[in-house]
Amino acid sequence: MAEQLDRLWAGWRAAYLAGDVDTSVDCVLCAVIEAAERDGDQLVFAGDLAVVLLNAFPYNSGHVLVLPRRHIDVVDALSVEEHLELWSLVRDATTAIKTAFMSHGINIGVNEGAAAGAGLPDHLHAHVLPRWAGDTNFMTATTSTRVMPEDLATSAVRLRNSWPTDRRPLA
Repeated sequence: MAEQLDRLWAGWRAAYLAGDVDTSVDCVLCAVIEAAERDGDQLVFAGDLAVVLLNAFPYNSGHVLVLPRRHIDVVDALSVEEHLELWSLVRDATTAIKTAFMSHGINIGVNEGAAAGAGLPDHLHAHVLPRWAGDTNFMTATTSTRVMPEDLATSAVRLRNSWPTDRRPLA
């Protein structure tokens, strides 16, 4: 017999799941990049062609998004230069995450298109997030609930301070 699972309600997801999203912007992630560079809150690192942002709805502390500045939706639309910078920043993010959060492993993922599971399919982005042995903090994926040991601002500081020295952010 299958084990009965408890249900936890997370109302914050209802608007997103119902499609009640801000339609005043053409692209949510383009707007997030602009706001992050203006305000600095979510910005971990800004390259010439790509940026690293804290995920506003993280699976766990240290979950970042690496995305091209240019509004594109598929990997094969990246220029060679964008490709090199994006994947270099994914590499740098793994280094910073391992240092800042002492993770035992890293998940890296790109969901290209809604059919592949992309929640924001119009702007290509890679997820980079820490994992630990025995980690069971993936409640978001199973119950739409997050258990976070620290706030996003603290995670941002830890990541910025742990960024590889040859690519350290200015902030």
